[in-house]
Amino acid sequence: MTARTDRPTPETDQPHDLIGIGIGPFNLSLAALAHGIPQPLTTAFYEQRPTFHWHPGLLIEGSSLQVPFLADLVTLADPTSPWTLLNYLRTRDRLFPFYFAERFHIQRAEYDAYCRWVSQQLPALHFGHQVDTLRWNPERALFEVDYTQLGPDGEAEALGRAHTRHIALGIGTEPHIPESLKPLTDARTVPVIHSADYLHHRRQLLDADHITVIGSGQSGAEIFLDLLRSRPAGHEKLHWLARTPAFAPMEYSKLGLEHFTPDYTRYFHALPEPVRDQLVPHQWQLHKGIDHDTITAIHDELYRRTLHGGWPDATLTPGVTVRTAGRVATSRIELHLEHTQQKTRTRLTTDAVVLATGYRERPLDHILGNLAAHVRRDAAGRPRIDAHYRLDLDPAITGNVYVQNAERHTHGVGAPDLGLAAWRSATILNHLTGTTPYPLPQRTAFTTFGLTPQNTLPTQKPLLVPLVQGN
Repeated sequence: MTARTDRPTPETDQPHDLIGIGIGPFNLSLAALAHGIPQPLTTAFYEQRPTFHWHPGLLIEGSSLQVPFLADLVTLADPTSPWTLLNYLRTRDRLFPFYFAERFHIQRAEYDAYCRWVSQQLPALHFGHQVDTLRWNPERALFEVDYTQLGPDGEAEALGRAHTRHIALGIGTEPHIPESLKPLTDARTVPVIHSADYLHHRRQLLDADHITVIGSGQSGAEIFLDLLRSRPAGHEKLHWLARTPAFAPMEYSKLGLEHFTPDYTRYFHALPEPVRDQLVPHQWQLHKGIDHDTITAIHDELYRRTLHGGWPDATLTPGVTVRTAGRVATSRIELHLEHTQQKTRTRLTTDAVVLATGYRERPLDHILGNLAAHVRRDAAGRPRIDAHYRLDLDPAITGNVYVQNAERHTHGVGAPDLGLAAWRSATILNHLTGTTPYPLPQRTAFTTFGLTPQNTLPTQKPLLVPLVQGN
């Protein structure tokens, strides 16, 4: 192992044009499109994990993406790119089977494999590299990026430093656990699993006598369905709780989907901050609902279990919040529930809990370090992010820090959507280069969001026309 020093040794090569921190789908999209620019950019992307994996705990057999296959890493910005899903299938001699399968929505496991294939082809990606510190060097007008190179066992092997003109933060999201449910994480003797880790603990969950799933989104629905299919008829012992007033389908109408277009993103960004904050919570069904096929599959499975009489031992209750939670003895959990509409309360005792409570954007300040003090913020203390996905920084910092999936408060519900990944990456690269390596469409939706203000004529005095009296 290389001996560690007190400070990383500066690299001797020229500074990069762009360094990306984190390699999830969004920065992988950026890296793929940056690789295709005719006048090459010097780039490096760092990720502390040893290889690419996309939500490995949720790659449930048969589960599909909720966006069409055209929402790959590059196609909606450059369908001629070598990194399209279709080219991936061609290299695997699977293009004709895909053609005959007539699947517009691919399975999640296939999307994960496709992204990993792209990640293995791009030379600018550096896995097993943990970024420790970012700072601005005013003398060189460059960002300094200190990192630790990790070995196969995750232990530090070497330190390094890179310099760059611009940064792209793609540090992603992290599992979210509401405050009322955090006491559950202390129940070490009882399986309490966030949906992000579901497959890693599936066997342990199935061994529990009674299982409760909390959360009404797509992940909660898929996990409930998987558990239901794995339990014997009449002895399911499953409970599914949701805060939403119904197990609602995702908004998937053609015009509804236009909320995930660049047109809507531009409209949303131009709205006043208070209006944006009011809009986002009311748009939950655009991205937190359940797709139609999953709802149908759940109902079909429940119905199948009634064919020989009786009802399955499965309870589905929407409109419920978990007020508090705690352990009962050492092997069970008690949930204190309240029904929002009835204003009634009860208790539920269970042997295992799956928290399908979603994800939250990782705080940027931790990775920004001292740069956080130079970020201009809105009234709620959140970073201001411009139309080019740049943090609004102190003018003394002349480099740009771009963000990916950290801008829902400024760009709307499309921020985490895979369908806008290529367009956002192209927007960033067009701005960074000052050119248009990726020409983007001026219009992307049939819907016209908002009214176009018109110039008003100056107020004029009315003309006084004399009345002509009849004879």
